[in-house]
Amino acid sequence: MHGLEVTWLGHASVRLRTDDGSTYLIDPWLAGNPACPEGEHSQERADAVFITHGHFDHVGDSLDVVRKTGAPLHAIHEIAVWAGGQGVEAAVGSNKGGTLTVAGVEATLVHAVHSGGISGEDGIIPGGDPGGWVLAFPGGPTVYHAGDTMIFGDMALIGEFWEPDIAFLPIGGWYTMGPKQAARAARMLGVEQVVPIHYGTFPILTGTPEELAEHGGGAFEVVRMEPGVPIG
Repeated sequence: MHGLEVTWLGHASVRLRTDDGSTYLIDPWLAGNPACPEGEHSQERADAVFITHGHFDHVGDSLDVVRKTGAPLHAIHEIAVWAGGQGVEAAVGSNKGGTLTVAGVEATLVHAVHSGGISGEDGIIPGGDPGGWVLAFPGGPTVYHAGDTMIFGDMALIGEFWEPDIAFLPIGGWYTMGPKQAARAARMLGVEQVVPIHYGTFPILTGTPEELAEHGGGAFEVVRMEPGVPIG
């Protein structure tokens, strides 16, 4: 993992940690996530939290995490405004193509093809466009978390412009791309390693890492992770 400690927390939730202990969470759906180990339901440290879109299984426990740790929450503008309305002071909105430095990491919000409404007591409210995050670690790898998406042609531009080393790609199907699309996406991105996410949490998410590897044909390494077990 190019010197980065990576922990998959089940579904699309990911924790990244550098050698100095700096900790970054992406889409931390924890306590209600049937794939997340119980010991990970509460996070003791976060230096930044990134949200890809407004669905419950991605916003998840992010508000609780930032309240507990004091970490800033980074999301598309509409989600940041919503989070501010929930009492989160450090909710930072941005938009696609914008790059900012967050706790020493260059973070860029990029495109995704999905929906992004936020579920609440009054039904679903607009959550802005869905996205993905590219995180460039100084002296370390560049990581692309695609969020929920189907394959789209501009993944080739993400690969060309940001040159990610590792991609977290959904493979479950039904709500996102499945293994065949994800394998093509990985080749477009030119990544060395793919960590499959957003599969197996529910029976409807049928894609598997084995199918991803089969469709990949050896063009990239499929890193199958167990929830809560860090590697790197």
